[in-house]
This record gives sequence, structure tokens and C-alpha cells, in this order.
Amino acid sequence: MVPKPLKRVQAFEELGFGMFVHWGLYSQLQQGEWTMHIHKIPKNEYMKLFDTFTAEDFNADELVLTAKNAGMKYIVLTTRHHEGFSLYDTCGLNTYDAPHSPAKRDLVREFVDACNKHGIIPFFYHTTLDWWKEEFQTDFDAYLEYLRQSVEILCKNYGKIGGFWFDGNWSKPGADWKENELYATIRKYQPDAIIVNNTGIHDRGALGAEEIDSVTFEQGRPVPMNREGMKKYLAAEMCETINDHWGVGKIDLHNKSTSELIETLCACRKVGANYLLNIGLSAQGAILPLQKYTLECLGEWVKIYDCAIRKPKPCPILSNGKDFALRDGNKIYFFIHNLGIGGNTDVTVNESQFQSAARSFGGIKETIQSIKWLDNGENLHFVQMPEDEMLLFHATSFPYGQNLVVRVAEAECK
Repeated sequence: MVPKPLKRVQAFEELGFGMFVHWGLYSQLQQGEWTMHIHKIPKNEYMKLFDTFTAEDFNADELVLTAKNAGMKYIVLTTRHHEGFSLYDTCGLNTYDAPHSPAKRDLVREFVDACNKHGIIPFFYHTTLDWWKEEFQTDFDAYLEYLRQSVEILCKNYGKIGGFWFDGNWSKPGADWKENELYATIRKYQPDAIIVNNTGIHDRGALGAEEIDSVTFEQGRPVPMNREGMKKYLAAEMCETINDHWGVGKIDLHNKSTSELIETLCACRKVGANYLLNIGLSAQGAILPLQKYTLECLGEWVKIYDCAIRKPKPCPILSNGKDFALRDGNKIYFFIHNLGIGGNTDVTVNESQFQSAARSFGGIKETIQSIKWLDNGENLHFVQMPEDEMLLFHATSFPYGQNLVVRVAEAECK
């Protein structure tokens, strides 16, 4: 039997699409978020970045509105990454935080206020490993209490938040991380918060402690979740970078195309997983122009198909190739790939063999009343074969001047 999702987990699944934001001292070097470790920068040398962190280009409203315009419903911000520097006021735990830097601002406060203002749900990323705090290596129990107290500050001082996104337990796979104590602190102050603890690239989709609400698929497309016999219904989420680094990389030019991002978002929703897409802010907190424009383009697709990617769930409808279907009540949404452009194909970039064609789906027991494209309302011709539970419909090509990459048709059922 599949357990029923908790209310907070169901709400999280229906968010569907979120923004990940990596920003810290490492951003000033523009070599990725692991530059201290990878490039073996001595700690005393690396800490000089603290003295030049001004956050002068950080505009929380702009960040949140960029996410909102992209169709994202939540944002996960790196409140503290592995370097140990915090974007929030650590309230005396240390002075290695943004309020004590030249920025002299609680940047997490600004972020949360902007999220609340614009109707976006704030989530907090927080590292569990720490390259700055010596106790991480010398007195692990003391370090874990420091970590717990850090999370407690975030729980108590910023109002209601969407959840916590932890990362780093994979650094000490045999250690006792005292997760129960950490999660109990969260539940005390934020009972409805989603709790995620990233299992990393090498253990995608792995189950964690009982209090975890969602498994993670880092930099890899999620697979369907088998929830039969689970004690608790778990959500799933794929997190991915928009290029090859989480933190900003000045010479990382390997940016993903809008087409690829649309297909990945669809692949996540096909199996009911959320898609958490990362951007890395500049040295002092600006959104990179190319990444901002890419998100704007992605938002155009989401505006058209919003109703198809939030509440609809995976269903046992079969198809060929990449095509798939999601269901919400008496509506079925068909996600169609590889359509060509109508009109004179001699003047389009790709003289595609994928023009309008019949698309078939199996496992449909209900009677279909109508099928139409969501983007323009065009009604589509279809044929049902009830005895075989088969449906064929004529997937017309994109009108000349358009290409939405993945096109969605909505079917009404009796």
C-alpha cells in the first residue's frame, strides 16, 4: 500500500518548480563554490574574501521577481555553504557572517522579506559540513551542537519558512550526525517545514532519516518513486545547475539551453518530482544577465502550461518515446515532444521530419470528450478504441513563428 502524503508534502509537490541560489564568499573568485577545497586555498588566505564582501549588488526584490517571472514557486538560498560563512546574523555564535562583513546586512532577512512580499516561499539551504569551523574535524559533537544552534536561529528569527535543504552528510558517511536532534529543533519551531537532506550525486534518490520529506536527485533526472510499503510518503526533487557550477564561474560558458531546461522540467513532472534549478549570483550579489534572460524565456513556457505542471500527477497511461501524460481529476494532459513547425518548412531552421502526426497512448479507460492544445485552444481530431484502451489524436505542428519545445494538449474525460 502507498501511504497518503502529509499535507506539507502534498503542498510541496504542487509547487513543482523552484529556484536554487548559490552565493557566498566564493562568488568573488568566480571559480565555483568549491574553489577553496579544489584549488587548495589556505584558510587564512581564503578568509580575506570576508573583508571585501559588500553585497552591494544584491537586490532581494529583483531576485524574487526573477524567480516569480520564471514560474518558480519557491527559492532555496544558501544561508551557509561549506566555506562556513553565513548570510544571516548568527547572533553571537560567530562573527563570520554577513552582518559583521563590510556588507553589514542580514541578507537572509532581506531575502525572506522579499519572498513574503511577492508570494514566493523561502527555503533555507544549510551546509552540514564546514571547512571553517575547526570543531568539524577536532570535536564533532561540539560541531553538531553549533550546527543545531545555527539552524535554531534560522527557525526562530525569520517567521514561517517553507523548509530546510541540508547538504554535506555524505562527507562523513560513517558518522553519527544526530539528525534526530537537528530535525526535532526544526519541528519545534517550524512544524510544517519541508526537510530535505541531499544524498549527493553518487546516491541519488536514496532514502534518509524518517523525518525527511523528500529525496533528492542531484544533477540527474529522477526516476519514478516506488512508494509501496513506505512508512511515509516521500516527495522527490531534482536539483541542477544552469551551467556546470553551483557558484558563479566566470569562464563557465557551458550554459544549458532553454529547450533543454523545458525538457528537464517536463521529465521531472513526468515522475512527479520537483525541479530545482540553480543560478549563481555574482561576486556582490547580482543576477547574471544571461541566466536572468534564460529564466525569462523559461517563464514564457510556464505561463502557458502552468495548469499542467502543478497539481496533475503521474498516471498509468502509456506512450512511445518521450511523450507522456499527467492527470488531474477528469483532465488528462498530454506532453508532446518533437513537433515540427507548420507552413513552408524551407524557411525554417530545421526542416523537421517531425511534422503533425498521430500520437498514440494506451491504458485510457475513460471516454475522451475533447482534446485541445493549451497554447492556442485548437481542437484536435482523435479516435478512441475502448476495447484496447487506446487513444490516437492528430498532434498538429506548431504554427509558423512558434516552437514551444514541448507542447501540451488537454483532454476532457467523462
